[in-house]
Amino acid sequence: MAPRILIRTGVLLVSLAVSSVLVFAFMAVLPGDPARVALGVNASPQAVAELHHRFGLDRSLPQQYLSWVGGLVHLDFGTSYVSNAPIGPQISDRFQVTLWLVVTAMVIAVLIALPFGTVMAVHHRRLSGLVLSGLSQIGVAVPAFLAGILLITVFAVRLGWLPANGWTPPAQDPVMFAKQLVLPALSLGLVQGAVLTRYVRSAVLDVLREDYLRTARAKGLRPMQALRKHGMRNAAVPVVTVLALQLVTLLIGAIVVERVFVVPGLGSLLLDSVSNRDLLMVQDVVMLLVVAVLVVNFLVDLLYLVIDPRMRAGTR
Repeated sequence: MAPRILIRTGVLLVSLAVSSVLVFAFMAVLPGDPARVALGVNASPQAVAELHHRFGLDRSLPQQYLSWVGGLVHLDFGTSYVSNAPIGPQISDRFQVTLWLVVTAMVIAVLIALPFGTVMAVHHRRLSGLVLSGLSQIGVAVPAFLAGILLITVFAVRLGWLPANGWTPPAQDPVMFAKQLVLPALSLGLVQGAVLTRYVRSAVLDVLREDYLRTARAKGLRPMQALRKHGMRNAAVPVVTVLALQLVTLLIGAIVVERVFVVPGLGSLLLDSVSNRDLLMVQDVVMLLVVAVLVVNFLVDLLYLVIDPRMRAGTR
């Protein structure tokens, strides 16, 4: 087991290094001068040169890359080209908002997918299973931003139960925080829950067709009992893979949903930075998202070793 963990750790480190080079190279080839954008088109060449030196833009690209990566390692994200403020605190504040949204949406998706996906698989030849399958197909076809607009129309505009937008930190007002979190988290969680339900159904169906589960049922166990005692661990392996992909999708989907609900998260910060051509801010946010994706995949690989004994033994 230890060699497998070391191998996966090495793959993670190499992936992080390659990703940092790609992100930096992509931002470096974009047209436009950040100093000229920050100072305006009427800035003097001397002022532009001074800002180049201040931000380190007059150095070679390898030097800029090493300086940027070294700063990231020490959690120093640099200074914004536009606002001239430290980037680290801004990213930290926005990331906490996005983390609340994504984690809550993932919890909602799992709470929907596990029971309904299992019922769909066990009752796949019954009317209840067919109805749930149809509803999940409809949920898959609805984009998160449209679900958000529909939720606002029903629960905020017509019923007036929940606020349509805004964000309040949990330490400031926990009740208002919870109210403002419900709709954006539901718009993400319902759609991703519908997608995850299909995968849970497929995984459970595959397990139900296995010989060992038929043997358990022949010994007198009911389908749900046999599945709970002997099948859920095997069904969990493909579901965990999909969960990792779903988490990545939630991170990307949160960018649009944050705009719909006026939530000051990481996605809103990224879009604002793109529109303002604050390239260093964009570079830092994109790299943070890449790191989050790679770390999630790494943790899923480790979770495989816990779930599947065959991987620990090296037989798979």
